[in-house]
Amino acid sequence: MSPAILRHAQPLLTLRAPLFTGIGAAVLLSVMIGGVALFGDGEIDLPRAVGGVQPAPPAAIAEHDVRPDAGTHGDGIRFLEPEGESEVSLSGVREDFDAPATTENPAPAPGSDPADAEARLATHESNPNALPRAPIAGLTEPGPGGPLPIIAANGTRPSRAYARPYHGDPGAPTIAVVVGGMGLNSTVTQAAIDELPPEVALSFAAYTRDLQDWIDRARAAGHEVLIEAPMEPFDYPNNDPGPHTLLADGSAEENGRRLAWVLSRATGYFGVTNYLGARFSASQGAMRQVFGTLEGRGVAFLHDGAGRRSTIEAAADATNITYAVADRILDEDLSPDAIDERLLALEALAIQNGSALGTGFAYPATVEQIRDWAISLDLRGYQLAPPSAVMARRRLEARLAAEANASTGHDEASATDHRWARDPDDAGSEDGHAAPAASGH
Repeated sequence: MSPAILRHAQPLLTLRAPLFTGIGAAVLLSVMIGGVALFGDGEIDLPRAVGGVQPAPPAAIAEHDVRPDAGTHGDGIRFLEPEGESEVSLSGVREDFDAPATTENPAPAPGSDPADAEARLATHESNPNALPRAPIAGLTEPGPGGPLPIIAANGTRPSRAYARPYHGDPGAPTIAVVVGGMGLNSTVTQAAIDELPPEVALSFAAYTRDLQDWIDRARAAGHEVLIEAPMEPFDYPNNDPGPHTLLADGSAEENGRRLAWVLSRATGYFGVTNYLGARFSASQGAMRQVFGTLEGRGVAFLHDGAGRRSTIEAAADATNITYAVADRILDEDLSPDAIDERLLALEALAIQNGSALGTGFAYPATVEQIRDWAISLDLRGYQLAPPSAVMARRRLEARLAAEANASTGHDEASATDHRWARDPDDAGSEDGHAAPAASGH
């Protein structure tokens, strides 16, 4: 054969060897399969998974099958019990794994699980800080949305019955803190309940879902509670606190109806606080109406400090309500350093005035900074008190100051002695005003 022909046939010779090798392998595999089919054992036990299935004997099917034509069907399936295991387990899945909520399997709403309710009841009974469960007998009457607070027949007021007891040192600088906006974010609300000291009060938005359940949780952890009344801001209705907002120019009947709805949303709160309301709190007439209603029901009022203090104080003095206005808002700036500075300002005010009251909102940063700040507060010489205690202290101090001023004025008048120059009716009137101050002391 000539070299030219061999040169052109070289590529074909290169492909021939692999081709023959493949054909040989296929023939060998076919021979093996045929041998197994003709001479092999068909009863091969395949690997079996725990909790798996395998064909059941026809006799077992005929014995247990309740279908009328059970004998006409082929092999059935029977389920095997796990061998050496009490239950089937999935590799890589924790034993405490909870399946995510779905439309078919929704997560239970807070308070809807009886087991959860029993657990919280047990916690309430075992926690030494827990406050009495609400409502307390004799302190409610039916309202538009639930029970309304009232003064009991024996004179017990909700502002005292639902307050956290406090027996601190009257000579030590005292600080109280309220965190508002509770219930709007369940994660932050639960963190505040669990992580903040029980002396820190929590105020809940009136529109909170499952409001009574949240209040019960807070009281079970020892926190006294307020409820927030939405009040008209200056930029209303662009900034709308909701359909039950108290309006500065609203009628007494309409504002009374809206306030009754707020008060009947839940029970167990010692006082009411404002939600927004810069414009409303600037109206002394509107504030006086609200304070009159609250005082008649034995409920205190705490203002967050974002308003005209003089107007609020004048309306409170006119109705004799137990009230307080916060000295500082803690989280107008949400940076941790800014919140710490406001907390330090409360310490300075407590030294200067004997007590200080701060308010914040349900921001994660607010809860975290208050929690960390309170840890060593007593070591620095301060005492943390519930707001109700600071309100009662300030009310007592104001009464004693008023009596001292009245006594000083009476002594000065006696020293001057113009009694014989005054009209007898005027003198009697002044004596009549002096008597209540003396008896009150």
